[in-house]
Amino acid sequence: MKTEWLEKKKEIQSATYERLIKHLSNRNDVQNIDLMNLAGFCRNCLSRWLYEESAKKGIPIREEEAEMQVYGMSKTEWKEKYQK
Repeated sequence: MKTEWLEKKKEIQSATYERLIKHLSNRNDVQNIDLMNLAGFCRNCLSRWLYEESAKKGIPIREEEAEMQVYGMSKTEWKEKYQK
């Protein structure tokens, strides 16, 4: 069972990440400050982690690309549309 889990781990983690991003995109009413206060991380954290981990893996992306992955649009556009 453990070997099977290890073989599927990255696939499962990737699907979980995609589900989290989809959930956050459907909850534009939830502000980053609310996430930070309750969970200790926010969309900005996720995009920064994506940016940092891509660099560690030798597949660097631009910060703006990481933000687009998390926000589904530029962070500036998201702020204009949803930030209160």
